Amino acid sequence: MLNLEKWLDNSVAAIDSQGNSLTYGVLRDFAKESVNLMPSRSLFFLLVENNVGGIAWTIGNICAGNVPLILNAHLDEGLYDSLYGLYQPPFVCVPDAMAERFPYETVCSRYGYTLMKTGHEACPMNDELSHLLPTSGSTGSPKLVRHRYSNIEAAGLNISTFFGLTDKDRPLMVLPLYYTMGLSMVFSHFYVGATVLVTNLNMTDRNFWKFIKEERATSFTGVPYSFEILNLMRFFRMDLPDLELLTQGGGRMPKELNLKFAEYCRDHGKRWIATYGQSECTARMAWLPAKWAIEKVGSIGIAVPNGELSLIDGDGNPITTPHTEGEMCYRGRNVTMGYAYKREDLLKGDERQGFIRTGDLAYFDEDGCYYIVGRMGRFLKLFGMRVGLDECERIVKGKFPNLECACTGTDEKMLVYLTDESYKAQVKDELVARLKLVASSFEVRIIDEIPKNEAGKILYAKLNNQ
Repeated sequence: MLNLEKWLDNSVAAIDSQGNSLTYGVLRDFAKESVNLMPSRSLFFLLVENNVGGIAWTIGNICAGNVPLILNAHLDEGLYDSLYGLYQPPFVCVPDAMAERFPYETVCSRYGYTLMKTGHEACPMNDELSHLLPTSGSTGSPKLVRHRYSNIEAAGLNISTFFGLTDKDRPLMVLPLYYTMGLSMVFSHFYVGATVLVTNLNMTDRNFWKFIKEERATSFTGVPYSFEILNLMRFFRMDLPDLELLTQGGGRMPKELNLKFAEYCRDHGKRWIATYGQSECTARMAWLPAKWAIEKVGSIGIAVPNGELSLIDGDGNPITTPHTEGEMCYRGRNVTMGYAYKREDLLKGDERQGFIRTGDLAYFDEDGCYYIVGRMGRFLKLFGMRVGLDECERIVKGKFPNLECACTGTDEKMLVYLTDESYKAQVKDELVARLKLVASSFEVRIIDEIPKNEAGKILYAKLNNQ
């Protein structure tokens, strides 16, 4: 798996900002040990932080054949309880400092994490199932993406190829391990034997920059919000000679900011590569080569190696003419098996057969570079975190049962429509608390009536005109 057997025992796989490190030899040994920590093919909830232990438990157990649902260690308690009740994992693994909160039987402690036995029975699962990720990390949706082993291998190969990664790379990982793009960084860099520099430090923390410089980080991967923070700091005046690559994903970035970083990289001998992806395709599906970073600013570029992008019209027919909008589709080995909504779904096979309709509206230019113009689905990417609009409506209605609510918006801001002004502040506070996003991510608007059709379904298009 991921070429792990190729690298020398003493080659360093990961270093974290707490001063811990993990070699490839130790990681391989832990994978062998993990075979005996749980019965074969065990489902377990893995609540991770950005540290060496989180990486060891994730990769070690995937290699051992166990199946983790990778979650934020600080997930809202109510959301955790909902997922736990629905999927009933036989095992749960959490950071040592959190273990006393869980009333389970301790199995062992390794690398700062405690494995516990819950008492639930084993869960039948498809033999190809490797790991699970939530589709919406902040709302705790029970809808999970079912990844298979070949998805991991494809992601490792595809991403390492278009970035030109080698064992000399030392990428800085600020994106969460439970976030598809963060996890894909581990896959792609382990595939070439590189050393991942993982941190949970805030980017405004002096120790964050000390970590970058002392560990000689060669690349930085972020979402638009990450680069907004860098822009507000003195990044463009910093002396970071080892930093060779800046790469962005996680949603659309403002064109002016995108161009500013592209020009900085051009002027300082670095590469700026914008990417596009979804958890449903093991993170990366498209990339804009650095040579086009300025000329085609705002484009997601071309398909990753071994992948194929295409467009279809409203009738499902292929679109072959440049500058014609349609739904973007993707084909490749990194396309996942489908979704799970309940425990029994973990036994399902491959429902996609390597092909997915992304739900994004796009067009391509004469060079075959794609540009996204909108989204067909009901979700946003706020500060790089995918947030389901329907789930947000359920959060509001769950807290305020008699309140009418409808959510729309863009990747810059969610619009929350209510019919009762007295709930305005309470609703905003609830969404901020549950989604762990800043208050400026939401705008609450008061209207006389939520527009609906005869069947009682909300007419979101009419909301956008109000």
